[in-house]
Amino acid sequence: MALPAIVLASSEASAHVKWFCAFDVAGQPRGLEQVLCLDFEWLVGLSILCLMFGCLAEGTPLGTALLNALDRVTTRVRADTGLLVRATLGFFFVSLWTMGGIILTPELKTDAAWIPWFQLALATCLIWHRTLPLAGAGIVVLFGYATWCYGAFHLADYPVFLGVAAYLILTGLNRTLYGIRPLDVVRAAAAVTLMWASVEKWAYPEWTAPLLAAKPEMTFGASPELFMKAAGVVEFTLAFALIWTPLVRRTAAIILAAIFVSAVFEFGKVDAIGHSGIIVVLVAIAADDARIAVRRRDVALAPAYYTVALTGFLTLYYVGHAAMYGALFSAHVI
Repeated sequence: MALPAIVLASSEASAHVKWFCAFDVAGQPRGLEQVLCLDFEWLVGLSILCLMFGCLAEGTPLGTALLNALDRVTTRVRADTGLLVRATLGFFFVSLWTMGGIILTPELKTDAAWIPWFQLALATCLIWHRTLPLAGAGIVVLFGYATWCYGAFHLADYPVFLGVAAYLILTGLNRTLYGIRPLDVVRAAAAVTLMWASVEKWAYPEWTAPLLAAKPEMTFGASPELFMKAAGVVEFTLAFALIWTPLVRRTAAIILAAIFVSAVFEFGKVDAIGHSGIIVVLVAIAADDARIAVRRRDVALAPAYYTVALTGFLTLYYVGHAAMYGALFSAHVI
């Protein structure tokens, strides 16, 4: 399967499966011995090569020209990033208020009558710069309430909301987080969110089975098993790229934003509303003109850092699931 085909097909796989298919967070995930197979290894190897190629290109005249071109194309977006984020989040919260019964994402249902009005209040707070910290704090409240209702493991899917909350609070206060820009905070949160989601594709490929059965053409002739492994690797690699060097992360942000936007045409307004927040974050990352000098060790260390991240997220997911749902401490009773 060609890598471009995998990326294109990932647009439909990137629709959040929990919003459209039945799922069981407490169910037993696919064993690591089934995930870490030969297909998975060559997909990871190919992804690392692509990542290293991007790093190598960044330090060349071509890479500089591409960055300059991106700077020119995204000038207006960069100048109005704050306004764009506020407008998109306002749309998000007004949409949730209109739909009702949703905390933050479509599968996080609630009967609490105060939630929609609280969301409308957050949308109102986004109008003025000085009330942005209140909007950020309100998102933390909603995230905490969702965690209380659905559990920490379920909400581990959505740390991007905490990143957005931090962005609003820091922006409203005109501060950084120990020297880290607000955009860099939410960029890291988006990367963590997507890397975690990619592990879920490997752990529970059966959740997406109804989508693949209804749309077999999206696999480009590959088996569902291979397709889900490939979609997860593509998503993980692009998410990891968000925390790497400027050209690599901006390119990854553009690809991810295109994937999410294309999924909207297939899955409709629920997907548009649910992913609007992360899409605007990706657009902001793509427009960010902050640069750092690219060193040779960035290329050399890319495989090592990628491997550490991959190992870390797999470990966190499986150990966290076992700890939360009892498998870590359960024993067979004879």
